Amino acid sequence: MFDKRVTVFMGHYGSGKTFTAVNYALALAKLGKPVSIYDLDIVNPYFRTVDALETLNKNGVELVVSPFAETNVDIPAMNAKSYKMVDDKSRFAVADIGGDDRGALALGRFADKIKEENDYDALFVVNPFRPETRDVEGAIQVKEEIERAGKLAFTGIVNNANLGLETNIEDVLKGLEFAEKLSKVTGLPIKFSAVRRDLISEKTEIIKEILPIDPIKYGDWL
Repeated sequence: MFDKRVTVFMGHYGSGKTFTAVNYALALAKLGKPVSIYDLDIVNPYFRTVDALETLNKNGVELVVSPFAETNVDIPAMNAKSYKMVDDKSRFAVADIGGDDRGALALGRFADKIKEENDYDALFVVNPFRPETRDVEGAIQVKEEIERAGKLAFTGIVNNANLGLETNIEDVLKGLEFAEKLSKVTGLPIKFSAVRRDLISEKTEIIKEILPIDPIKYGDWL
């Protein structure tokens, strides 16, 4: 964790990839890394990373987002600064990609340069409590669709098992079991589990890598 210059978060709608990406960027900043987070979701006009703008600014994380974020203009536009993700190698880059294969299309224009630099993680954020990824077969289908559209193969799995504010630690551990099955079938390592900070306890000691998740603005955990 935190060892790659570029970290791309992708997954099914509702997997929680945006909250995971934001918290990952904040964790990098707390380690003293210069970091920018890129919202490449050109499908959803609401751009949820903007919800964390105040927190990101306070922690020195640059947010690069569509100029139409926080407006009611539904135009699939990308900020020209998004190319800094692959061109500015002096900063760590965290990318939040739109859900599913349609959202991953935006990644295609950066994929070749990301692969050329070869200093990246492409992380498959999985929440087994979502209908489309409740079994390994469904998760693999989503994974392969995203890889084809984004032109970038996944390098790891993130266990983000949650039921919003109703999540308990048993849910997280069930998610870890699911991620382990998915890892065994795909050959992808589990990079970390995203765990709401207040759920971390002695029960989480069996989890090797944990990214503590803090609520962003609305107090929700998606």
